[in-house]
Amino acid sequence: MTVRILHTADWHLGCPFRQIPGDAGALLRERRLEMVGEIAGLARARRVDAVLVAGDVFDDQHVEDAVLRRTLDQLARFAGPWILLPGNHDAALAESVWTRLRRLGLPPGIVIADRPEPIAIAAGRAQVLPAPLRHRRTPEDLTAWMDTAATPAGAIRIGLAHGILEGLHPEAGEATNPIARDRALRARLDHLALGDRHGTLEAAARTWYAGTPEPDGYRYREAGQVLLVELDEPGAPPRIEAVAIGRFHWLERRLELAPSAPEELALRIEALRRELPAAAERCVLRLALTGSVDLAGRRALDSALAGLAAALRHLETDDRLLLQPTAVELDRLDDGGPIGVCARALAQRAASSGNEEDRAVAALALRLLWQELAGLDSGRESVA
Repeated sequence: MTVRILHTADWHLGCPFRQIPGDAGALLRERRLEMVGEIAGLARARRVDAVLVAGDVFDDQHVEDAVLRRTLDQLARFAGPWILLPGNHDAALAESVWTRLRRLGLPPGIVIADRPEPIAIAAGRAQVLPAPLRHRRTPEDLTAWMDTAATPAGAIRIGLAHGILEGLHPEAGEATNPIARDRALRARLDHLALGDRHGTLEAAARTWYAGTPEPDGYRYREAGQVLLVELDEPGAPPRIEAVAIGRFHWLERRLELAPSAPEELALRIEALRRELPAAAERCVLRLALTGSVDLAGRRALDSALAGLAAALRHLETDDRLLLQPTAVELDRLDDGGPIGVCARALAQRAASSGNEEDRAVAALALRLLWQELAGLDSGRESVA
């Protein structure tokens, strides 16, 4: 009889999203808890024998008790078993998020896989061999014990681990927690369920990273999935289906600009918005701006960017635009006195200073001066 599991990882419940302030950050935090309930619903609908979470269930050891309680509420939507593996963010320390969770009281369907020993699922037809992390980083391959792990004759063998498979580029600052590239072969595993890499990847024979089920960064396009794994018998090829459940899209775009009519710059931003792969409110966008604009273009661009930011879930800009006022614009600022002298000095610094911060300050001052002049002109027109 086929053994069916859901393989998922890297939930990072309680992630603060400090780089995304206000309501947008709160919504992303809330979404991570909601997705657990969706995984539970998928587990029920597909009638899986177990859900395996390959590490980093929680973002750190100090998530609030409210997050732990709400996690238990979401997990209760599927009777289990849920097999939760400690990863590098939530390692099985002597005192950890796992000891706190146990003190809250675990229902029988939740198994904390904090010991390297087989866990029977599917009425014993399959055995899960976990490799829990007891520290955030270790130089040892904690999956090595799987090679000699004894399991009943005829049982399907499933490895569960969190770390970096040999030959894969590690996450920034994460060069430890190694896993042998041929571990599935050495340990006679029918499926090796991995966590740590946030994008879905078939990394080696019978070896998969599920990726995070809800995208949380710009790096991986293949995030936002869980894996439905079907195993017929020991040695048979597994059937694997990637099921998309992610809601938000984390996107990076680049615009190279040149001085143009203000309406043309606004149209460039609107075209960018139309090209998004989902509704704007489901997008977190990092936008790199390079090139140059004049003062009128800068004002139009700022207005268009403000409209884009209001439509998106969150907009992060990497603004490296040079401010290059036209001769006409500088003439308008030149009143023949100190304001004109100041405007031309600011324009010079904004265009050619060797210090990036100095250029940015000069450009901002020049923009404010231009906005003030535009406000005065508008006031004169209304009086007239």
